[in-house]
Amino acid sequence: MSHKVTNDEGMQFNREEEEENDDDGDGMDLDAWERAYADERSWESLQEDESGLLRPIDNKTLSHAQYRRRLRTTSAARVQKGLIRYLYIIIDLSRAAGETDYKPSRMVVVARQVEAFIREFFDQNPLSQIGLVTLKDGVTHCLTDLGGSPESHIKALMGKLECSGDSSLQNGLDFVQGLLNQIPTYGHREVLILYSALSSCDPGDIMETIKKCKASKIRCSVIGLSAEIYICKYLCQETGGSYSIALDESHLKELVLEHAPPPPAIAEFAIANLIKMGFPQRAAEGVVSICSCHKEAKVGAGYICPRCKARVCELPTECQICGLTLVSSPLLARSYHHLFPITPFDDVSPSVANDPRKLPKNCFGCQQSLLNPGKS
Repeated sequence: MSHKVTNDEGMQFNREEEEENDDDGDGMDLDAWERAYADERSWESLQEDESGLLRPIDNKTLSHAQYRRRLRTTSAARVQKGLIRYLYIIIDLSRAAGETDYKPSRMVVVARQVEAFIREFFDQNPLSQIGLVTLKDGVTHCLTDLGGSPESHIKALMGKLECSGDSSLQNGLDFVQGLLNQIPTYGHREVLILYSALSSCDPGDIMETIKKCKASKIRCSVIGLSAEIYICKYLCQETGGSYSIALDESHLKELVLEHAPPPPAIAEFAIANLIKMGFPQRAAEGVVSICSCHKEAKVGAGYICPRCKARVCELPTECQICGLTLVSSPLLARSYHHLFPITPFDDVSPSVANDPRKLPKNCFGCQQSLLNPGKS
């Protein structure tokens, strides 16, 4: 028995076949950001170069990041920076933070990057302090006050990860402006905003709030997780901060960590100041004393203020009794590497790298053999 295929049936059959082919080819034509979430086969994003090494397919992103780091390091040697920073991190926890374009959600990804940033910040700025603020339901919530303990900030953040309502950028700026306005003039006042929403539900004129921040010498920077917003861009332009939009999670991490090194000092802050500091001694083990920061009795493992003999738990901090800034000499020494950065290394051309005769045999710094690593 023979079966005749009409034109309509043939066209429908060809259309279904083309759709199947399109479905099969979707996985091959995915963009880089789609491949990151499509599956876990990360080996598909690698390729072998001419020397036999595995390299990521997206080399433009890596080369661009290296160029930005090199440019930032080169220009930093000629710019004055502040060693004592007071930074408030404003995190948008409105309903927009629950979007799942970042896996598992924007809120979880932001919290993860803030945790890494806090540790990196205190590693590079041991004399500085951080405070955490969240925006949700149109209200500003203060998670932590300014302090120098990374663990207390991270613990407070991870215990309050809930998103709801709208965000109010004006309320957040008004809140931190009132707190940072009390900071001494030698401290550099900064605000880093991680914003997920596309709008701001404000009770008044946000332009007046931006003028207050500018008058208080507060540098405001914004990292957006969605599209660019004019008011955020205007805020950064007026206060001397930076405004960036994250493309994916790895780009978000790069943008956040860019704020760990101290930024260039504003012209009004470039004046040299003498700051009175105290170097407390560690309290004897087993001695019971009243802690001035927690207002309770504790046993040993603290520091004694050299001026008023009050007990504090950690360094750096400000004595709650006499107001003296308390630091340790290792923390002060670690802050100086921003003032005297290492000269950037020069890239070796491929022709020189392939010819061992043109390369030095020993490292200039440690005198270790470059031909046989581990041998001097």
